[in-house]
Amino acid sequence: MHIAMIGTTAPSHIYPSLGLIAELVRRGHRVTYAVGEQLASVVEPAGVEVVSFPSILPQGEDGWPDDPAESMHVFLDEALASFAVLTDFYDENPPDLFLYDIGGLAAPVLGRRLGVKAVQLSPAMVAWDGYEDDLAEMLGPLRASETGKAYHAAYSNWLSGNGIEDDAWDWISHPEHVLSLIPRAMQPNADRVPPRGRFVGPCLDPARLDEGGWTPPSSGSRVLYVSFGTGFNFRPDFYRTCIEAFGGTNWHVVISIGNRVDPSVLGDLPSNIEIHSRVPQLAILREASAFVTHAGMGGCTEALWFEVPTVAIPQAVDQFGNAALLEELNVGVQLQNEDVTAESLRMAVEKVAESAEIRARLTEIGAEVRADGGVDTAADAVVTAAGG
Repeated sequence: MHIAMIGTTAPSHIYPSLGLIAELVRRGHRVTYAVGEQLASVVEPAGVEVVSFPSILPQGEDGWPDDPAESMHVFLDEALASFAVLTDFYDENPPDLFLYDIGGLAAPVLGRRLGVKAVQLSPAMVAWDGYEDDLAEMLGPLRASETGKAYHAAYSNWLSGNGIEDDAWDWISHPEHVLSLIPRAMQPNADRVPPRGRFVGPCLDPARLDEGGWTPPSSGSRVLYVSFGTGFNFRPDFYRTCIEAFGGTNWHVVISIGNRVDPSVLGDLPSNIEIHSRVPQLAILREASAFVTHAGMGGCTEALWFEVPTVAIPQAVDQFGNAALLEELNVGVQLQNEDVTAESLRMAVEKVAESAEIRARLTEIGAEVRADGGVDTAADAVVTAAGG
């Protein structure tokens, strides 16, 4: 079958479903993957046929508007800018099924255009029954704001121009078909998610599980992994705090700093601390005794899979809710930026690493996360949706 994936030009939106995409290719399906040309090299190794376009999405945390509705509009503008490229290709190469990331807004519109089912691969929480009422204090002002109204009007015009009369807010919040790639434990009101949303769990790519490039310390020291992901990692002062907190201790510390921080600005490193621009995250989490994270959903998911306790230091958007939920689940603690010192960070890491209660809870939740099925279950669901 021909399965079309409409992605989002951001690594944090690509990695959660990339294992599933690779599995579909391994099963012999033709998979085309639409993504901004900047990140074509990220998806190509999965064996897909890339449909690239010039992406206008900001890369990293810089360049995004502070206003939430304006940020949402950036994704809409991306869909509008790429739509001609996608319609030209898929009108000539109609798929049996569209898959799409939450930022791949063109997919359900293309689906209606071609009469093809579109299934969202959600790397974040999905709307539940009563979602609008429960979040009225947040959604009401956003939708009533001038920027919210402008976003709704632009989205509505795009839909109606493609023969779709659905209300734009309903269209956005309630997709017809969803495969949720997050742990059920990270989904608010999971028992109220309607049947159109199915939990298949994290789809960790076996290729990433076996990725080389890092070796556990021969000393047998406990491993502490520190990463703020791909979008929020320009934090040289924080990395210096980590070095101060753990240099010369019995922790072996691996810090992933991304490509925007020059390692030389962090000074001389103690022998027990590694600094890298990029690391094989799954390989490290498999060995880690604690994880300091910004609480992006991808990192939260992987930590639960490998049963690693977390110290969450949220930086933006959904990370605050994720950090609070990890603490509520009793699988870690959270610190706010203004409260982070070498001493508070060291104490938080020791607390989560030594807690028998957190360890027991992680064992329980980790088993639940892995039981959702992952890559194989998700691939079966996709093939069924495509009519195979």
